[in-house]
Amino acid sequence: METFLALLVGIGLSAACGFRVFVPMLVVSAAAWGGWMPLAPGFEWLGTLPALIAFAVATAVEVAAYYVPWVDNALDTVAGPVAMVAGTVLMASVITDVNPFLKWTLAIIAGGGTAATVQGMTTLARAGSSALSLGFLNPVLSTVELVGSTGLAILAIAVPVVALLVVIGLGVLVVKLVGRARTGKTAQAAN
Repeated sequence: METFLALLVGIGLSAACGFRVFVPMLVVSAAAWGGWMPLAPGFEWLGTLPALIAFAVATAVEVAAYYVPWVDNALDTVAGPVAMVAGTVLMASVITDVNPFLKWTLAIIAGGGTAATVQGMTTLARAGSSALSLGFLNPVLSTVELVGSTGLAILAIAVPVVALLVVIGLGVLVVKLVGRARTGKTAQAAN
């Protein structure tokens, strides 16, 4: 049961990395530093004061940069691979008492894959926002992503089952939106 809950926490944190790379890292660091979250052996460094300070600075820079039109689009090109790494690290940091091969396989596939999927969705949303509004609506999208990342990271630690339900709900919403967009394009092509 402990491994299952760790997977739920890891998936929630990884999804949060898809919205913002450093926000979930900061949340985990603060939770570990405060003694609210145990970390797997070898990942204790996440709960140290230097890590907390580094993640706080990185988060501030990342959040500020996403409010600058067109810089946010450039950041999305870099954020994809970085989000995958962050999702993998956070997933591995919460999984304990399993074979290292299984741990890293889960971390890469579930953690990195979840982060990459969410990051891909946010990149597409930002590209659409930039195309439709010439970037003027991107700060609104940045705020939604920031709130989503922060809320999902906290929820993943506090109530992992609810965080998983939120991640699944987001996935269903995206599938529906993509389906509607494709149906609209097909209807326009037919006319």
